[in-house]
Amino acid sequence: MSKTTLVIIIYILGLIFGALVLEIWSAETNILKGLLGLGWTALLLIGIFFAEKHERN
Repeated sequence: MSKTTLVIIIYILGLIFGALVLEIWSAETNILKGLLGLGWTALLLIGIFFAEKHERN
């Protein structure tokens, strides 16, 4: 399994955790939950960048 696939699987598991446990997409959202989602997506992009960079070398 490639590192990029592993990063995406971890991201999806994090989204499921955030949806079910942290209730990020509930009706009562605040700015902190929105920033948490943005931060998690930023970590995905950083992870994909470094995984692709590492696979090329």
